[in-house]
Amino acid sequence: MKKVRWGIIGVGDVTEVKSGPAFNKVENSEVTMVMRRNLEKVKDYAERHSITNYTNNADDIFNNSEIDAVYIATPPSSHAEYSIKAANAKKHVYVEKPMATTYAECLQMIEAAEKNNVKLFVAYYRRELDYFKKIKSLIDEKTIGEIKLVNTQLLLPPNETDYDKNSLSWRVKKEIAGGGYFYDLASHQFDFFDYLFGPIKSAQGISTNQLNFYDVEDIVSASFLFEANIIGSGTWCFTMPNNERIDRTEIIGSEGKIVFSFFSQNPIELHKNGKVEKFEIGYPQHVQQNLIDSIVKEILGNGKCVSTGISGSRTNKILEEILT
Repeated sequence: MKKVRWGIIGVGDVTEVKSGPAFNKVENSEVTMVMRRNLEKVKDYAERHSITNYTNNADDIFNNSEIDAVYIATPPSSHAEYSIKAANAKKHVYVEKPMATTYAECLQMIEAAEKNNVKLFVAYYRRELDYFKKIKSLIDEKTIGEIKLVNTQLLLPPNETDYDKNSLSWRVKKEIAGGGYFYDLASHQFDFFDYLFGPIKSAQGISTNQLNFYDVEDIVSASFLFEANIIGSGTWCFTMPNNERIDRTEIIGSEGKIVFSFFSQNPIELHKNGKVEKFEIGYPQHVQQNLIDSIVKEILGNGKCVSTGISGSRTNKILEEILT
């Protein structure tokens, strides 16, 4: 194989800029067909992104011999179904995050990929963004010594759709998303912590719904312990006053601390010896492009991707432990 030919299932908002265009910009990669259940919308997407083939039937992608790999960008409730079908069709799989609605589904996806000898990747793209790679390099170089403690806060006001039960986002419907905004956003955080420090061996949490905009949790507090004997804690609230937003993570070591944001492009702060050094590192136009590039290279036998089904499943396991 000299080029990875992609089929994309689910061409919603995430594929407009974050991911979709990157597949044709990465070397030795191209999009062959896109699918969405609404034929008019998928036709519009294909025309705007100069993609020749489109369909409203996912089986057209699975049965297409000219497709080598499938990117699944649907809500989590269909990730397992589509991933398993793609694997059974002998196609490599790249699936959006969170990997599935449950940890059990993640294990089924991994089993299908292994049985069919295809690769399985998850869209935790922060592992390949320069902003977050800088944080990892500071940790790996022991710039702040031995890591002792991690604390993260994500406190956000409600989204506009939260005020109307008739227009709620799928992200707050458990049967579709697996949980609420915690599942959607904290998954990025726990995956990156896994990348920095290795697996979390135990986690527990308290969660509730305080404003009853929707049925799933709107506030969560958690504590967790890494296999590396690092303690972690976090607080997530999605019902803050409109002007109140906190996106702050601290990694504390024996010789200093690193402060950064997950969802705001605030400078990385290195606190050490009474001084603060700041690193301003922007995001690329297509935030998934670096990760997609690494996926293509691994499929073609020229590299290794750092976000796999194995690592992605660990995040689902922790999310479940915190909410149960």
